[in-house]
Amino acid sequence: MTLHNKHLALVGALAAGLAQFAGAAQAQEQEKCFGVAMAGENGCAAGPGTTCAGTASVDYQGNSWTLVPAGTCAEIDLPAMADGTPRMGSLEPLMRDLPKG
Repeated sequence: MTLHNKHLALVGALAAGLAQFAGAAQAQEQEKCFGVAMAGENGCAAGPGTTCAGTASVDYQGNSWTLVPAGTCAEIDLPAMADGTPRMGSLEPLMRDLPKG
């Protein structure tokens, strides 16, 4: 094997390794988490009171969602509701913190 071929093989192996590393980072599973988005930071088609991304008008709106790493939705630290009830994210729409009207 010539020196040129050895360099090509080394560069190819390095490129393949870097591509695999980058692909793994991008492939992290995401899931919709309802009730954790701040007003104006929801994902698209969030539910009544929203029309598309960024249209939620209430912080932690129960029927609006944002993408989070899979398995972390219920672990997101959120402030309690005004009456002291704990607030948690959900994989399903919630009937809390909905816009009035």
